[in-house]
Amino acid sequence: MSTQGAGPKSDPHLQPGVPAQAVGQTAGHYATKPKAIITGESQAQGIAMFSHRASYEDLTPERRERLKVSVLDSLACAINALGAAPTVACVEQAKQFGGSDAQCTLIGGGNANVIYAASANTALVRYVDLMDSYLGPVSLCHPSDNVGAVLAACEHAGRSGKEFLTALAVAYQVESELTSVAPFMEEGFDLTTPLSFSIGAGASKALQLDEAKTAAAVEICGDVIPLLVVRTTPISQWKGLNSSQTALSSMHAVFLASRGVTGPKYVIEGTNGLAHALGKSIEIEWKNVKLDCFDRLALKTYNTAIPAQSGVFCTIALHKVHPFNPADIVSVEAEVFQDAYDFTGGGRFGPKHDVHTKEDADHSLPYLMAVALLDGDVQPAQLEPSRIEKRDVQDLMQKVTVRPDPGLTARYPADLASRVTVRLKSGTLFTQEISDFPGAPARPFTWKEIDAKFDKMVAARIDDGLSRKIKAAVCSLENIQISELMKLLAFAKTEEMAA
Repeated sequence: MSTQGAGPKSDPHLQPGVPAQAVGQTAGHYATKPKAIITGESQAQGIAMFSHRASYEDLTPERRERLKVSVLDSLACAINALGAAPTVACVEQAKQFGGSDAQCTLIGGGNANVIYAASANTALVRYVDLMDSYLGPVSLCHPSDNVGAVLAACEHAGRSGKEFLTALAVAYQVESELTSVAPFMEEGFDLTTPLSFSIGAGASKALQLDEAKTAAAVEICGDVIPLLVVRTTPISQWKGLNSSQTALSSMHAVFLASRGVTGPKYVIEGTNGLAHALGKSIEIEWKNVKLDCFDRLALKTYNTAIPAQSGVFCTIALHKVHPFNPADIVSVEAEVFQDAYDFTGGGRFGPKHDVHTKEDADHSLPYLMAVALLDGDVQPAQLEPSRIEKRDVQDLMQKVTVRPDPGLTARYPADLASRVTVRLKSGTLFTQEISDFPGAPARPFTWKEIDAKFDKMVAARIDDGLSRKIKAAVCSLENIQISELMKLLAFAKTEEMAA
């Protein structure tokens, strides 16, 4: 997706404090004209006040449980990612350059300072791409991208598990609120764009900064804009690491703010700020915001982007009901909602039938449906290069066609529906339609389900005893210090690391 025309930065006539239309811009790109002079409370100050007043008691018991399930899910992803070449690079870099005041724990062992620990642990949570997602009305995000940074800030500050949950809930909510009102991807910005604001708020909460310093942290953090090109075919390893870079720069900003450095007050709504670049108004009444984003939180059953979950689940469900031989398939047709098509079906993020890497595979619905028909599942093993290159899946995915369906799109995001039709050589047709999947907002994971997912993902990294201890620690976070959880996570190892 091109970002040309995504903002006014290229106009040499645009001056600070002057509305775009006053210098010859038409109303075409800008849904809301930037104000010449903005006064009063800023969006960043609103975030700071929200962060400062939020408390553990603001979380209902059900939402506390959903947050803890997401924490355990995030740690499963992080442990599974140990030993992957891109995450090894991040961890090695943290150890080499983050050695000064190295009091924070790296998942998998070792230490770094709080800024590099936030970055490395964020990379581990994110890289496998099996973490949670928030599904908003205009976009989506991965709130678990906040986990590594808030963990590091809490360990650095000696916080309790209850304080960690509160700070993390703030971060989740801030990222989700911004995602709900701003169509970042429509304008060429990555879905991680609001992450810098949420890390600023969550880390400030963890460090117990006052409102003024929290606002400054959010303002400085907001000066980080990732581009959507990271998700466009061909997809590189950076797709799984760009949130780690955001964590690195945002934590650096938070500590500068804690020392009194100020930031651009109207970084969100001001002229030449985020809303100006988007051409969309961003106005959130932060005084009315509650810690309720968990109601729209989705966790992944399969190792793919969240928009593709229903397509994969539908494919597997169809094959369970009709156990045909995949060798007899003539064609497979998937009808999906627009976001699923754009992300993984060959829409605006590029073609999806030339697949040779993990990054391209987990965002290719043709590949994912083909391997699901052949293997009956889509987990990290199905994204290994040796599996991707096998002739059976390479041939079968060429028979898969994906197209957007207006009716299914109209039901999104309330329903995450997909329809799959398989035609066999005999002429027989099988069709299956589903409206959600295990882990979808309407079908949240139970403790039993997340327990099983955790064990499956960490089996090659930790023994049963350590697995039970980590799960128990997360389950009882209110009663422990974050340092206790981090000590357990330090023992996670790959076989190569242990040797």
